[in-house]
Amino acid sequence: MKIYNTLKREKENFEPKDEIGIYVCGPTVYDEPHIGHARSAYVFDVIRRYLEYKKYKVKFVRNVTDVDDKIIDKAKREFKGEDLNSATKKVSDKYFKIYHDYMDKLGIKRPDKEPKATKYIKKMKEFILVLIERGRAYESGGDVYFDVRKAKDYGKLSNQGLEMLESGARILPGENKRDPLDFALWKKAKEGEPSWDSPWGRGRPGWHIECSVMSSDILGDEFDIHGGGVDLIFPHHENEIAQSEGAGKKFARYWIHNGLLTINKEKMAKSSGNFVTIEEVLKKYSPDVLKLLFLSAHYSHPVDFSWERMEEAKKAYERIEILKEKLEKIKLPTGRQAKTQEFRQAFEGAMDDDFNTPKALAVLFDMVNRANKLIDSEDEMRMFVLRAAMETIEGMSKVFGITFKQKRSPISEKEIKKKIDLRNKARQKKAFEAADRIRKELDKAGIILEDQKGETTWRIK
Repeated sequence: MKIYNTLKREKENFEPKDEIGIYVCGPTVYDEPHIGHARSAYVFDVIRRYLEYKKYKVKFVRNVTDVDDKIIDKAKREFKGEDLNSATKKVSDKYFKIYHDYMDKLGIKRPDKEPKATKYIKKMKEFILVLIERGRAYESGGDVYFDVRKAKDYGKLSNQGLEMLESGARILPGENKRDPLDFALWKKAKEGEPSWDSPWGRGRPGWHIECSVMSSDILGDEFDIHGGGVDLIFPHHENEIAQSEGAGKKFARYWIHNGLLTINKEKMAKSSGNFVTIEEVLKKYSPDVLKLLFLSAHYSHPVDFSWERMEEAKKAYERIEILKEKLEKIKLPTGRQAKTQEFRQAFEGAMDDDFNTPKALAVLFDMVNRANKLIDSEDEMRMFVLRAAMETIEGMSKVFGITFKQKRSPISEKEIKKKIDLRNKARQKKAFEAADRIRKELDKAGIILEDQKGETTWRIK
């Protein structure tokens, strides 16, 4: 298995420990998630599922930032006049639950550990003290900053030298740092805002420090995979490396970054109003359809969202769904096995090559096409092959988290069969208008009829 390592800027052989530790930067809980957040969560869900499919033991960690400027600003607006400490907790609790609800609706597995920043304040302070003792950080006016000039190879993840970074760096009003490149580890408390006691006075941690502390505490100083969106490479992930190495620790061995979701080639972001909510998508499509859209591009590439592309994904999904429904209605044999090893090997070959889901999807659709041809063939072995195809499709779908949740028909199966019988009798009597009327009635109820080899089958839209 090969993984593209952002740190090395090349594909590397994946040589994990006995238990694969994965740490992914999670949500800052101040608003409802959009489908850009869903894509990032889904990318690492598929990676996790595939590693488990390969029989690896995986420990998956995704953090939650539950104290932050954005959360505090939201608390001031949503709970105007209330105590800001309790209002901030209300906001973070509310949107953390909403985030969970949407991830559950999408069928994205919950992490093994989901640490919150506010539960790690003590350990963050201890980590910062180590950095100060080692001469990598300094206190200034109640703030604590990391001294970037003391970091070995700073910029190695984002492939930027200090000279390049210096050109756009400046010290903003209210900042007490010595160098424009330095970043905050601890922020002095502002009046009324959530804060904690510390050796430097009351305040709260900076954003970057939380991930260094939580990842090493749960997964150890050196773990296998650190993930997140490409927008986190700099400065967030760059600063995590600097902090952890500055404290004398080893850090993540492989860095995986997913491409962003765009609309009209622009980054999907709430700040610019350029976004689509998960709720908007789920009103029109099943989670499986959204997942197929995500799978159609390599995880590291951007995906440009449009409703037209969702329609294309829906048609692709229906090809798999229709075959699965056909196979479920056929009495497939047990016992003798038919070999579909070539498909499984092709699927694994694609996924082993840096989780190449577009190539893996092509294998799945090739199997769908072959199985459809076999259904109508006279090959005496076809039933055994179809059963093996069904098992292989289900295995691949499990990796992709595609559930094929049973759709409910507004009318009973008994009533559907009764109408099909009436339609068949009408056709035998050449009463085609009556037969067509029955088809349209069923179509309006969400039932699609298919006539094949003198037999009429049905499926739910």
